[in-house]
Amino acid sequence: MEKLLIACDHGGYELKEAIKSHFSDSYEFIDLGTNSTDSVDYPEFGNNLALAIKEGRADRGILICGSGIGISIAANRHAHIRAALCTDVTMAKLTRLHNDANVLALGARIIGNQVALDITDTFLKTEYEGGRHDRRVSQLSEICS
Repeated sequence: MEKLLIACDHGGYELKEAIKSHFSDSYEFIDLGTNSTDSVDYPEFGNNLALAIKEGRADRGILICGSGIGISIAANRHAHIRAALCTDVTMAKLTRLHNDANVLALGARIIGNQVALDITDTFLKTEYEGGRHDRRVSQLSEICS
């Protein structure tokens, strides 16, 4: 069973729990918090997930905050992270196919639970296309180095 990292701030807590519950038969989640709706700072959780990928705890992850913006910015500060904020399944499919995104970012206050589950399913099932995209994906990490 593939291991997935998952983390959120207080705004994403309920969606995080819904995703874990829905996909628990197919994926083993390593939950990096937060563990309630009590206010916390999203940069900590985006950073922790990025570091956990670097440590090899899992190859991919899911981040959730109210908008998905702040937590994805925090994760994308790391050269090895390609976090993509997706609001529909087309974005989820294309970011895997073309960008080899390794982190899905979701905005719990932007999309509903069913849309989030559909996006997550698409993100997790879509394989990177490679080929003509390899050069561009490599450039993303080089920019941060």
